[in-house]
Amino acid sequence: MKFLIDAQLPRRLALRLRDLGHDALHTLDLPLGNRTPDDELTELAQSENRVVVTKDSDFVVSFWVRKQPPKLLLISTGNISNAELEALMVLHLSAIAEAFATHDFVELARTTMLVHD
Repeated sequence: MKFLIDAQLPRRLALRLRDLGHDALHTLDLPLGNRTPDDELTELAQSENRVVVTKDSDFVVSFWVRKQPPKLLLISTGNISNAELEALMVLHLSAIAEAFATHDFVELARTTMLVHD
């Protein structure tokens, strides 16, 4: 899968996804870094067929109103350590990939993974 990790998530999440064979970019990998506007992230996600991974509710609103970004993984764990987030993502990675085969919005919480229609 191809991921675009938003600014409020750790860069090491992108690195871990790359270690697992996925194509993952973090906003820090982009020319404007964490200052990259959401619209540019959405355009990049669309042009490169990437799933935007975020905690930002602005992307959720944009998804429901404009269907942008085309694929969205919302991290709704609340406060969690980077190590816990990484482990949770790795644990659910196969299910996340499977869900995105037929759906466009997946939410990962501490104890559940929700697939939104």
